[in-house]
Amino acid sequence: MRGRLAGLIVGVSVTLILTFALLPLRDHVAVATVTLIFIIPVILAVVWGGLISGLMIVVFGALLLDYCFIPPFGTLSIGSTQNWVGLGVYLVVVALVARVVSNLKTARVEAHRNAENMRRVYELSEQLVQERSVDDLLITIVRAVQNVFGFDGVSLFVLVDQSLKMAASVGESLTADELVRLHPHPGLSESISTALGSTGDLRTVALSSLGRPTGLLVLKGQPISDADRTVLITFANDAALAMERAHLREQALRTQLLEEVDRLRDALMGAVSHDLRTPLATIKVASSTLVNQAKLLSAEDSQELHELIEIEADRLTRLVTNLLDMTRIEAGVLKINRTSTTVQDLIDEALSAMGSSLKNRRVNVCIDDSLSEVSIDRLLMVQVLVNLLDNALRHSPREGVITIRSKMKDDRVVVSVADEGAGVPLEDRDTIFNRFVKFDTGGRAGLGLTIAKTFVEAHHEEIWYEDSPGGGAQFAFSMLPSEMKKVDIR
Repeated sequence: MRGRLAGLIVGVSVTLILTFALLPLRDHVAVATVTLIFIIPVILAVVWGGLISGLMIVVFGALLLDYCFIPPFGTLSIGSTQNWVGLGVYLVVVALVARVVSNLKTARVEAHRNAENMRRVYELSEQLVQERSVDDLLITIVRAVQNVFGFDGVSLFVLVDQSLKMAASVGESLTADELVRLHPHPGLSESISTALGSTGDLRTVALSSLGRPTGLLVLKGQPISDADRTVLITFANDAALAMERAHLREQALRTQLLEEVDRLRDALMGAVSHDLRTPLATIKVASSTLVNQAKLLSAEDSQELHELIEIEADRLTRLVTNLLDMTRIEAGVLKINRTSTTVQDLIDEALSAMGSSLKNRRVNVCIDDSLSEVSIDRLLMVQVLVNLLDNALRHSPREGVITIRSKMKDDRVVVSVADEGAGVPLEDRDTIFNRFVKFDTGGRAGLGLTIAKTFVEAHHEEIWYEDSPGGGAQFAFSMLPSEMKKVDIR
């Protein structure tokens, strides 16, 4: 109504202005020329107020044309047949022009509305294509609807066990009475194309995927126009598909996680089964021999069997410790409690933890006397050194020498453990610290090296493999000196 009034005002004003401008020239200007000029206010009236305003200006222009420009002037008498024809042609032509301009305006408005709807659908759909968890996606849906359409409140219900449960909400919350009116909602069983309904002052849009109801979008606030209805239904369809996709993605991730857990469990059992059976079998044989053939054994043989039982028991203890450490790592409960200790104390404690396993084995310890104390979690770093010693012990010949060195390198204390074994082939060095990696030689990177790497990196330090100066393998790791603890920024 306001637009129509604006069109009338513009049309009348322009018509009067043109009339006053042409009056002094009416003896020199043909009526046909005036009728063409009077098309201008009609077009303006249509543009501003629509077809009705334009047709009213056509009538107003015809009256002014007759009164001011068709003889006899100053009367509404038309006179000659020629003037009747001219006025009739004016009415028909200008009415047709008004109709054409109105159609063009309507088409332009419709095109603008379609473009706006496309933009809104794009903005809404863009929020759905990103990889999100189900909970994040539900929140994104209600926020997108409120931002685009400006509703006072938007709530999203999902179908769980054949009942609606609120999953996300933004803006004004639903009252208890409104919640009662929504349960149950018959619209859930409808097709998505006809699922837009209303319950009091609430508007509802059903969500359906693959012909199955999945949820309900509840809108609180302003009424929904026909254009908004189309956009909302389109978005509801996209949202339902996005929710279905997010659920399927989470199910796939859970399945993948379960498969990974099974794979790790199988790998773990394969990794430790041999290591468990070997010391257990050795202990069983040694103990059985001591029990059943004690009288036939010399004191030296008995002592050797007792030592063998002790060595294999220590080996079992280290294996169980590594398994418990791996459990801590997988559970994400590994914490670093730094204390200051000397490198000598660290090495002594690791050698003591090895127990009788190093008996009759040559171990050289070379420590730089200028080394300061280190800031470490002593329990974890002792386990690192024990695992490296155990690895060297298993891969060294019985007469080989195991060497422990410690020195300063750049601003870190570096401890290395070297053996005189076969070393690690160049192509296997990148995976030596990986869990359960088997090599063509029959060796295994093993659980111990993986745990050592994890414990060292938990200190924000590094562990690496390098060739031993005397041949064989050498593993080294770095530690933070105590005096640098306060300035360590890594």
